[in-house]
Amino acid sequence: MIAASIVSAAAMVSLAILSLAFLLTVFRVVVGPTLPDRVLALDMLAALAIGFIAVIAIKTGFTLYIDIAIALGLVGFLATVAFARFILTHGTSGQAERQPSAATAAERKRVRRDGRRKKRGR
Repeated sequence: MIAASIVSAAAMVSLAILSLAFLLTVFRVVVGPTLPDRVLALDMLAALAIGFIAVIAIKTGFTLYIDIAIALGLVGFLATVAFARFILTHGTSGQAERQPSAATAAERKRVRRDGRRKKRGR
């Protein structure tokens, strides 16, 4: 009888802590200054959802929830990899477009110089 009440109290405390972490993570998704911050926060949301599912599985004793948590973990991992691939190919934000790198600026100069030579007939 005492063990059941301890497990129930621990489940309630862990749900409260997970709820607080969820709210802070949603704040980071909304406010995050860069795209990688938001992607990391979304990955954290998936981890928190797995935590919620695990605590509810322990509290209710319904073990099917554990399988759902494992599946969510796999999907969350694949989503993080896809976002990372997107960031790698498209850049992190509009800042990269506003402040071109030295190689990009040198390439633009070369293209302009070659274009002027073609117009002059050289």
